[in-house]
Parts: sequence; structure tokens; C-alpha cells
Amino acid sequence: MSDAVKLSLGDDGILVATMDLPGRPMNVVGDTLMEGIAAAAGKLADPAVKGLILTSGKADFCAGGDLDRMSKWTTAEEPFEASMAMKKVLRQLELQGKPVVAAINGHALGGGLEIALGCHARIVIDDPRLKLGQPEVKLGLLPGGGGTQRLPRLVGIQQAMQICAEGNDIAPAKALSMGLITALARDRDDLMAQARAWIAANPKAKQPWDQPKFRIPNGDSRSPGVVQMLAIAPSMAGAKSWGNYPAVTHIMSSIFEGCLLDFDAGCVVESRFFAACVLSQESKNIINTLWYQLNAIKKGASRPAGIERSQVKKLGVLGAGMMGGGIAYVSAKAGIDVVLLDTTQEAAEKGKAYSQGILDKAVKKGRSTPEKQDALLAKITAGTDFALLQGCDLVIEAVFEDRAIKADVTKRAEAVLGADKVFASNTSTLPITGLAQASSRPKNFVGLHFFSPVDKMPLVEIIVGKETSDETLARGFDYVLQIGKTPIVVNDSRGFYTSRVFATYVMEGITMLKEGVHPRSIEVAGLQAGMPMPPLALQDEVSLSLGLHVAEQTKKDLAAEGKTYAEHPGMAVVRQLCEIGRIGKKAGQGFYDWGLADDERGKQLWPGLAQLFPVAAQQPEQKELIDRLMFAQANEAVRCLDEGVLRSVADGNIGSIFGWGFAPFQGGALQFINAMGAQAFVARSRALAAKFGPRFEPAAGVVKLAEAGGRFE
Repeated sequence: MSDAVKLSLGDDGILVATMDLPGRPMNVVGDTLMEGIAAAAGKLADPAVKGLILTSGKADFCAGGDLDRMSKWTTAEEPFEASMAMKKVLRQLELQGKPVVAAINGHALGGGLEIALGCHARIVIDDPRLKLGQPEVKLGLLPGGGGTQRLPRLVGIQQAMQICAEGNDIAPAKALSMGLITALARDRDDLMAQARAWIAANPKAKQPWDQPKFRIPNGDSRSPGVVQMLAIAPSMAGAKSWGNYPAVTHIMSSIFEGCLLDFDAGCVVESRFFAACVLSQESKNIINTLWYQLNAIKKGASRPAGIERSQVKKLGVLGAGMMGGGIAYVSAKAGIDVVLLDTTQEAAEKGKAYSQGILDKAVKKGRSTPEKQDALLAKITAGTDFALLQGCDLVIEAVFEDRAIKADVTKRAEAVLGADKVFASNTSTLPITGLAQASSRPKNFVGLHFFSPVDKMPLVEIIVGKETSDETLARGFDYVLQIGKTPIVVNDSRGFYTSRVFATYVMEGITMLKEGVHPRSIEVAGLQAGMPMPPLALQDEVSLSLGLHVAEQTKKDLAAEGKTYAEHPGMAVVRQLCEIGRIGKKAGQGFYDWGLADDERGKQLWPGLAQLFPVAAQQPEQKELIDRLMFAQANEAVRCLDEGVLRSVADGNIGSIFGWGFAPFQGGALQFINAMGAQAFVARSRALAAKFGPRFEPAAGVVKLAEAGGRFE
């Protein structure tokens, strides 16, 4: 008997197989687990066994495939054979002629759901937090255990494509309405009772696709309605992904081709596409960064060792604008008591109303209840009196980017705050060491740079000042995890890491406009590169006036330090537009005209750009535009590493994807170079520098790497 699957035969002749992989917090699909399931399937041949219930001894039913194992595969044969081996075991379960029920007690995702689909019935505990789904696409993969073949035969081709190509979680009640599962149970006892009852009622269970007259629900790949959908689906997927995610195409192909064939032949097709996904550079990039590096960060790779974990019980937030209101909301949601202060009671209440607005939407959509809403709002105290900060473990200032205002609130807060408590600045550009000069205890002063909108953006950039202590850093790190965000840790500098590198993306796009590149070509290049927003639209969102303010402030600061300021060629364009009042989305006009009712996107490129920046007769190739946008960012990321602003490659990659949306399929700004190879990156950078200027000269770190034949680890 396998240690991974424990078997027990009841007096009713029903065999219960409990998946409980030793030494792992979750059941993970791999040889060990599948051997245990195969042994359980073999027991169905015993005349004394009437049926089988497959369940889990862990909190969740089963997670997906073993990524450690997958990351070692180098040939197409390895993923193909592993995929076929899993399907062979699931076919054993299906074809023994006796009923098999999956009793799903917790999350069943990826390969876990595929195991459940290999059972004749699926009964699930009715808990809205329980997740079902096929999220493989988010790692550049496709379901390789029969998911692209069983799902369309169960719920139809269109729904199967949505489940696999979007990779979203499905709650039990929705899964039931889709026909994905058989029934819902109240609790564990009811789950097992229903499973036994189903076996008793279906002694000769067969999968639908093994019935002689089976037809795919709503038609197979040849049916007129499905053909119509399949004619549109690739172009819709392409409009979203710009061809950067081959897994999406492979999923559609696997479902389409597999649904022209019988089930077993379709499974072979799926395994071939699975192998193509596993070996793709995109999947390697995503898994490296969004699995290995992200998990390492969440486990504390960037946190100082040997310092006891801490929790914030009471938080102070200074400044109740959109940023302060957002910080208050995510903290209260995590169970923290929050004091939200502003200069007037009206402004403070407006900041609290930000949480009210988010919660109203959640209640309306059925994601929350009025009781939960009231409980969360009760955790936020809005006011003007700094005395309310007494008892706070942490205070975060989110006031205007002005040194004098920040210095004033720092002193007033510290007068009330306990001597060992932490004060944090949510600045996006001003160096933390300089801001800490206003503090009477700079070792307790740290930067916590949130991103807007706070309730949606997953990252917080923690900035360590010259005097910030390890204990202060650890406490900031623990707070970021406490509110469910991902922390990256960087050393102090102007613009830190995220603001500094993000600026190179938008400024390169703006420079192209000045050179006579068609604005539409610039915007499309940003999207083709895999960025979530194109550069000109993004600068409008951030605001041109803010960009100009930061540049002017930097110029003054450098002059005070006796240093020269090298202005980016795109800044002249920003200044020009600000002078005529086109300061961005907040004013309704920037590179775009915003708030247009007659345009479905609510915006369109301002026609006057053509007069200010005439379009050149000879236009560059899109590939060159894409290279400029991506190389500008990657090169600046290396400079941050060279200068010690970045403390690790993982922080650089995760910060770039979660902070400003660097193309996720590239695996981050530094992984972009790894995938291309440092030598190729250096050669292309030098070619761009010769044509467009010294800002493209490859950073010293990547030149050194190219010479050594290494990669960023």
C-alpha cells in the first residue's frame, strides 16, 4: 500500500482512498500520488468492493503538478510521458465498471481538479472560499492530466475554453450551476454520506464520454455554433495577449483538435501541447519568477534573520487622500484598528468613505454582507487630533510629496508615538534618508511605498534609509505580509527602484513622439511588448504635472549636492504639454482627450499632437520600438542592482511585474535579460545606444555578466 493514499474498506463494501502525501503541506500531483491512486483503482477489481470514494486527509483536496519536477524537464518526451502516465491512472479509475466519487473537502486546482474529473461524480463542501479551477495558464502551462478533454465533454467547448484559458477560480455553487460538479455538501460528514449514497444509487457508473451515444454538450468542433465561436475566440485572445502567451493558443488548439477525435486520441493531442508549454521560454520565465522567486520572498528571503515576527494591532495613517484611504482600507480588512488623520474632519471622513465605497460594491455583488461592512468600517477612526495616534504600533504618512509637510507630520506624530514604535513614509520618490532627518529616531524610520489603487495593487516597496535598523525593516516587512501584500526590499536612492525604472518606460515612449513616431505606433508597441498600459496613456494616468514636479525637485536636489542634472530628452515634451494645460487625465486632457462619451474607451489620442510633433515620413519598425521600451527598463534595473539599490534579483523581477506591470511572460526586468542571454542583450543595447543615445549603453553589471557567460541569479 502507498503511503500517499491510505485505503480503508467499510462494511458497506465501499473503499475510501484518502490522499495524504507525506512530508508535504498539500497533496501535489506526481509519481508518488498517482501510484497511490493506481493502487486504489486496482482494488476495484475485487468483487467485495462496490465502489470507491477518493478524498483528502489534508485541508485541501489536491493542488496542481509538482513544479520542482517539471522545472528539471529538458526534453519533450519527459512532459509528454508524465502527462500520459497520469491519464493512464485516471482511465483505470473510470473504466473499472464501478462507481468512483471525488469527495472534495478543500481546494481542487490544476491537476487536483483533473483527478476529480477522472471520477464519475464530484461532491464538494459548499464553502464560498473553496476554489476549483484550472489555473495552469497563469504559469504558461495547460492542464496535462486530461483537463482539456474532460471539461469540454462535461460542460461544452465554450465553457471549457473559458475555464482553461482564463484560469480563474470557481466557487462550488457556480461549479454546480455549470455542471462541473454533481452536488454540494454541508460539511465533512454530509460529504461522505452523500458520496456513499451516490455509489449505492449508481452501481454501474460510466463517464458520459464512455457511453455509446455520447455527444459533446452544445456540439463538437464541427458544430455550426461552436465553429462560429472558434472563429472569433483566437482573435479575442490575441487582442488581449498579443501572442505573448503561447499557452492560450495551445489550450484552444488542444480543445479544438481533441474534440474532433475520440476521448483517448484527444488525450494524446493534449499531452503534445502540454509538452510544448512546459518547454516554452515563457513558461520557464513565469515559473522562475512568479513561483520560485515570489514564494522565496513571501517566506522572508528579503527579511533580516533572527528577529521575532511582529504584528500591527493599531495603525496610524496621516493624510486621507486616495492613497491614505486605500492604506486604511487594506489594513482594516486585515483586522487592524486604524486611525486616519487629515487637516479637517471633513477630509478625514472622505478618506474613510473610500472604504465605504469599496464595501458598498462588495455587498452589491454578494461578496460581503452589511454586517461585515459595518464591522470593517468600525475599525477606522477618522479625525484630526494627533493624540489619537497613542498606542499605535506603526504610523504611515501619505501626505503630499513635499519635504516640509512630511517633516511637520513626522515631528507631530513622533511626539505621541511610543519610543520603540515605527514611523513610515509612503513617498514614491523622495529619498528616505533625507526625510528621516526630521525624525528624532531615524533608526525607527522606514519607507513603505504603496501603489495606487492600494486595494488592487499587490506590491509594497520597502525602502531602507541609511539609519533604518534591521528590526524596523523586519517590522515593516511583517506588516506588509499581514495586509496580504508582497514586500520587496530596496536601499535608499532617488526614485528607489520601481519609480525610477517605471519612468524609463513612459519617458522612452514620450521621446519617440518627439522624434516623429506616430503616437498610435508608440501605444501599440507598449501593448505588443506585453505591458498592461501603453506609455502615453500611462503618463496621462500618473499625470504630466507630477512628472514635471518630480523632475524639477530632482534638479534642485542635485544642484544642492553640487551635481549636474541630465534631463531625459522626453522631458521637453512633458513641459510643453503642461504649459498649455494638458497635464493628464485628472484635467481631462494630456496626450489623450479623456472622458469622451462618444468613444467606447472614454479617451482618444489628442489630434493636436500631430501639429506639435509632426509625424515623420519614414516610420521605424515596431520591433525597434518594442526593443527601446523594454531595453530602457531592463538596463535601468541592472543599474539599480549595480548601485546596490536592489538587494536581490528576486526583488527586481517581482517588483517590476507587481509594481508597474513589466510584461509578466518575460518573468521580470532581469529575467528578460537571462532569457535573451547577457551577450545578446549587450550587443543590442550597444546598437540602440549608437542610434538613440548613451541612455542605452549597457550597464556595467550586464557587461560583466556577458563576459563571464553568466546570468542573474
